[in-house]
Amino acid sequence: MTLLAKLIAPAGFALTALVALPAHAQVEGRMATVDISGTILGTTAFQNAYTEVNRTYTQQNDLRRTKAQERQTLLATFDTNGNKQVDDAELAAKQGSADMTKLNTMEQEIQALTNQIDGARVYAIEQIIVQYPAALQEVTARDQIKFVIDPGSLLYAPPEADITQKVVAALNAKVATVGVVPPSGWQPSREGAQLYQEIQQRLLAAQIQQQQQQQQAQPAPAPVGR
Repeated sequence: MTLLAKLIAPAGFALTALVALPAHAQVEGRMATVDISGTILGTTAFQNAYTEVNRTYTQQNDLRRTKAQERQTLLATFDTNGNKQVDDAELAAKQGSADMTKLNTMEQEIQALTNQIDGARVYAIEQIIVQYPAALQEVTARDQIKFVIDPGSLLYAPPEADITQKVVAALNAKVATVGVVPPSGWQPSREGAQLYQEIQQRLLAAQIQQQQQQQQAQPAPAPVGR
């Protein structure tokens, strides 16, 4: 069983058990919910690691931005009809050309730089998640919790059932800092990459929401007088 499967299995088992119970049966023991990706996001080690990745990989980030701009400049030359887009026909017309070879090389270089940065973040996350089972067990034992369920699997749970912040505190005590430079030969696990994608989606959603709130908070332009 893989790492993430081990983390999720107890929640899935508990939910299956509840579904299988007859309507008149009662569950013995306290139940709780915990958000795995939210737990990782809330740790100090994660927040510091993301800041450290930006600092350690400044050169890669700068080079990636430069190459992305060069790619856009090159793609603009593909736009023969001037509609600010490159369609399949325009791409096909460039097949076998020196510009297409240059474009493919740029995209490979951009992807390689992205892989370095993403890999550093996954590496940091995996160092935190390895302590997650022990942190969860600590909280459930202390609070006498018998069932832990992923909140995404529930239609409703009272706020007091959420032990995410308690697990965050337990993780903070176990993992103060993590490294952001993977050792030679390290490869991200499938589970670590999946958790990283979930975290990135949440960070992006939060960023979009913040931008929308800032736009809504801006005062409306004064009406132009006649």
